[in-house]
Amino acid sequence: MALPESRELDLLARMLADRGAEPVRCPLVSIRDNPDREPVLDWLDRLLGGELDHLVLFTGEGLRRLLAVATERGRQRELVAALARIPVTARGPKPARELRRLGLQPDHAPQEATTGGLIHSLSALGLNGRRVGVQLYGAEPNEPFMAFLREAGAEPDPVAPYIYASEAENRRVAELLDELEGGQLDSIAFTSRQQVRRLFQVAGRVGREEGLAAALLETPVAAVGPVVAEALSQRGVPPAITPQGSYFMKPLVRALESELGGFG
Repeated sequence: MALPESRELDLLARMLADRGAEPVRCPLVSIRDNPDREPVLDWLDRLLGGELDHLVLFTGEGLRRLLAVATERGRQRELVAALARIPVTARGPKPARELRRLGLQPDHAPQEATTGGLIHSLSALGLNGRRVGVQLYGAEPNEPFMAFLREAGAEPDPVAPYIYASEAENRRVAELLDELEGGQLDSIAFTSRQQVRRLFQVAGRVGREEGLAAALLETPVAAVGPVVAEALSQRGVPPAITPQGSYFMKPLVRALESELGGFG
């Protein structure tokens, strides 16, 4: 069972091991604070100063990083108060969970945790003349969503509190390619589209992108949710395993176990 590494996969690996699986880790990406701090601090000042009319949270990681920045500046309570004061839309379950940890609830949440689902949900709201804060997915500008906001008459105000940084040695990723192409893995699970992108980037650099795609079509591929599933499908590898309705580690483990007929 191959697991491209991320912060949350420690939990996933433990859950799989507890059920009798043998997780194989391969570090692909890491998450780091945005080194360009000034835009993040300026954006936080606008939020705390009441200049934003609506807030869209794409990720739980982003909210955690914003909370850390506010805490460093002694403004954690101000941030929580600001989040309670303005309408907040959480794109998926992870930012909603981080809000609940602060004693808050999202005001809006799309049925489908994708950019398209978010656009559909916000289309019902009156955004004309509103300044909408957007916590981005990494540093990705998400132009389709920004274009939607502008067309709705809103003023997008994006912030990128963290970035994704490639971390793995290409040698280890090449070993993963060998294992996939050699049929040594019973399944591979992805929990972020950055993992998908990184794996194909490394494969492309060494002329193995076609071999990777072919190997993935022969291997049961799991995606934690629709965003990751879309990233895989765009590479010609629609995932065979996805949890239904709830995009967390536990449902992913259950889906893997069901599809593979157990781990024993």
